[in-house]
Amino acid sequence: MRTLPRRAGFTLVELLVAISILAIVAVLGWRGLDGIIRSRQALTAQMEQTRGMQLTFAQMQSDGEHLADAVLLRNRANLLAQNDRLTLVRTVLAENEPSRLQVVSYRVKDGVLTRRESNGTRELTELDALWQAALGDAEPAPAVTLQTAVAGITLRLWQNGGWQSTSTGAQQTAPVPLVNTGPTSLEVTLVLAGQQTGMVKSFLLGGL
Repeated sequence: MRTLPRRAGFTLVELLVAISILAIVAVLGWRGLDGIIRSRQALTAQMEQTRGMQLTFAQMQSDGEHLADAVLLRNRANLLAQNDRLTLVRTVLAENEPSRLQVVSYRVKDGVLTRRESNGTRELTELDALWQAALGDAEPAPAVTLQTAVAGITLRLWQNGGWQSTSTGAQQTAPVPLVNTGPTSLEVTLVLAGQQTGMVKSFLLGGL
């Protein structure tokens, strides 16, 4: 009797072993890919937060550089720093137009840092009304969100030869008014939620 030749192929045991190996490789690959995706998402969120903080500081620096002179305001306060807010009067310079005064306010509420700016004016009586509206959070202008997930903000003003600071949190300090008589400095420390240290920015006031 003739013996039939054995056909080439895989046995059931070999197929099960191969399938098991492929399953293990797939699980390891998925975990690695999932870790990469999570790391990328976290890095993207951190980059967005850092970018938001940089834009916030750039806007604050621009407002500070255009801080209105106290002589122009006839000795009115041009900047008020409090625990969770910064209010200032800036000079608006537009091409082929007379300079105007504008009240700008920064607020931290429910972890959100916002900025408002009033309409420009050349009348000091109207400026007084705009200033009071800003202090009472009654500005008609919509607020622009600058940064979310803000844990705290610390402001330090160089005044009378030394630093004066206010901070958010449990310790409430009195408002620190500042009538600007010349270029001085403002230091802002912005701390985001989940971070122990904040980003610090210092710049001159009334430099322009």
